[in-house]
Amino acid sequence: MDLISCMKKQVIHISPETSLREAAKTFIRHHIGTLPVVDTNGKLVGILSIRDLVSQVFPDFVNMIQDIDFILDFGAAETRKPDDEMLMTPVRKVMNPPISAKGDCSLLRASALIKKHNLLDLPVVDDDERLIGIASLVDIGTKFLQSWN
Repeated sequence: MDLISCMKKQVIHISPETSLREAAKTFIRHHIGTLPVVDTNGKLVGILSIRDLVSQVFPDFVNMIQDIDFILDFGAAETRKPDDEMLMTPVRKVMNPPISAKGDCSLLRASALIKKHNLLDLPVVDDDERLIGIASLVDIGTKFLQSWN
């Protein structure tokens, strides 16, 4: 079993010049957690996750708190919004380097890549690094479980 057997082939993606405002709208419109960033040739050049976008305005102190079980409300921090200048920033300035797998990648290796790199979804590329699909841990896991029957 390989990644091609379970990946989604219709992939929502953005360009490196897309603004963070447009990226946010894309996350909302398509209810997704990962936006592959591709160049004009379809080559994967980066990844933007909804986590990355939220962290642009989410206070850093949250990452430093050891035990959040006792904090019930973050107050005004939860309603903080980015300014227009930040929202006009091109995705290329905040995107992560591309992490991907080829279509013939095994399901176990694909799930290991997702875990190792703390990804929500794994972009799938061809031999020329062009985006051809995307697979979530759920896509991979359910395909693996199907083999049990």
